[in-house]
Amino acid sequence: MSRQAPFRVAITADAVRPDGTSIHGDLGLERLTNAGIQWHVLPSYEDPIPREHLQGMDAVLSLGHIHFGEETMAAAPQLKLVARFGAGYDTIDLDACTRSGVLVTNTPTAVRKPLAAAGLTLVLVLAHQLLAKHRLTRTSSWAERERHRGSSIDGATLGIVGFGSVGAELARMAAPLGLKLLGNNRSGHHPKADELGVKLVGLEELLRASDYVVLCAALTPETEKLIGQRELELMKPSAFLVNIGRGRLVDTDALRDALRRDRVAGAGLDVFEPEPLAADDELLQMENVVLSPHALCWTADFTRDVSASALEAVLDVASGRRPRNLLNPDAWPTANAAGASASSGGGIGGAVTPVGAWQP
Repeated sequence: MSRQAPFRVAITADAVRPDGTSIHGDLGLERLTNAGIQWHVLPSYEDPIPREHLQGMDAVLSLGHIHFGEETMAAAPQLKLVARFGAGYDTIDLDACTRSGVLVTNTPTAVRKPLAAAGLTLVLVLAHQLLAKHRLTRTSSWAERERHRGSSIDGATLGIVGFGSVGAELARMAAPLGLKLLGNNRSGHHPKADELGVKLVGLEELLRASDYVVLCAALTPETEKLIGQRELELMKPSAFLVNIGRGRLVDTDALRDALRRDRVAGAGLDVFEPEPLAADDELLQMENVVLSPHALCWTADFTRDVSASALEAVLDVASGRRPRNLLNPDAWPTANAAGASASSGGGIGGAVTPVGAWQP
């Protein structure tokens, strides 16, 4: 039996150092090493990935938002998998990947709880005016406390835009606080809506009725700038906007204007357009805005679960198995045929001795 070449994985350099350590913590890359899979971190962060960095690569573990389209597919004819570390895939051209027989996976289940908890955190921080009270305490300005009375939670309405798995988890967490729950999604249906006490309504009705609006929607051409001037005008002046989805879900200029005019009471933002914000961006100076650098859900369980899910996809494809969380199932027949042809050596990567990190 002929010995097959090892399965090779490139890891994007936007969040991982050359030795495999990451800004998220331990990614558990020894799982790849122990399976005989060779991996290395790309030598630089470039978008799109240069052709020469993809030569001989079977998979890319993408920790950020690098674009994968026709150009990348043409540069990497051996590529079998793009595994996203996270749920969002708005920078990946699924059609281009499918035409090239390249599988694309993400980790939606793993991000569900940390992201929902991040959304609820921003709601509570805004409701209790925690940031203002933090500043008062640090400056010994206790006499100003009466200017920062919090808003109601019990009996208030929480509107979840993009009511999917994260939105459902947010509803589950929020329900015991006495919040009334509204949801909105493209289909107008969700299997857990009734069970969670969530009423699914149109976007306009949700915006008019909600005291807290949380954006969980995926970024698509249809949802870009979903919340603009018109939508902000529909909201109560006492309402708060929270965005944990993508920055481009919101027309940021319109949001600045609404906050400046007190058309909405405040905002909690973990995502922006662009990222990072410019140093002179007005949002950085607004007292009624709470900000996080697209990292509020980065917890120990986030890293553990997202890493496990992303690496499982790599291990599955390296062994010729269909991975979970496959975003383009139409690519599977082509990718599966490629895997089957190599599996005589023990899966796509073949039977090899564990080697760990390597340098191309």
